[in-house]
Amino acid sequence: MNNLKVAALISGGKDSLFSILHCLANGHDVVALANLHPPVLADGSAVEDTDSFMYQTIGNAIIPLYEEALGLPLYRQAISGSAINASKDYGPHAASELSEHDETEDLATLLTAVMAAHPEVNAVSTGAILSDYQRTRVESVALRLGLTPLSYLWQYP
Repeated sequence: MNNLKVAALISGGKDSLFSILHCLANGHDVVALANLHPPVLADGSAVEDTDSFMYQTIGNAIIPLYEEALGLPLYRQAISGSAINASKDYGPHAASELSEHDETEDLATLLTAVMAAHPEVNAVSTGAILSDYQRTRVESVALRLGLTPLSYLWQYP
């Protein structure tokens, strides 16, 4: 698993940034940053936080600073779905069984765009620590896209 080309999911929190440091310490190349943010309202104002089961959005206003500070390209997309499938597990078949748009699939769309711009990307990192809900969904999307999921902080002591 040496020298993976990583798309790093960032939320504006410390854990996603710490996960990037773990990627680098393990010899991987972080080639892009990816972030899902709350939608912009019709009047042009931004929502600071959403009631998302999947994504931390409270720090989304500072995300553009990561691109400048880290010198990495940033890909952002508005969250358009909601938590339709709220079960703990989210397997590869889950997306095809939904009649409505689950917020997890926003991640698939975002990572597909990152991979189109950076065909060398073969892994995705996340700062998830204890949430099986988040972990199973990131893993489902990553595996469907042929990416290696990296969760260095998962149940970190």
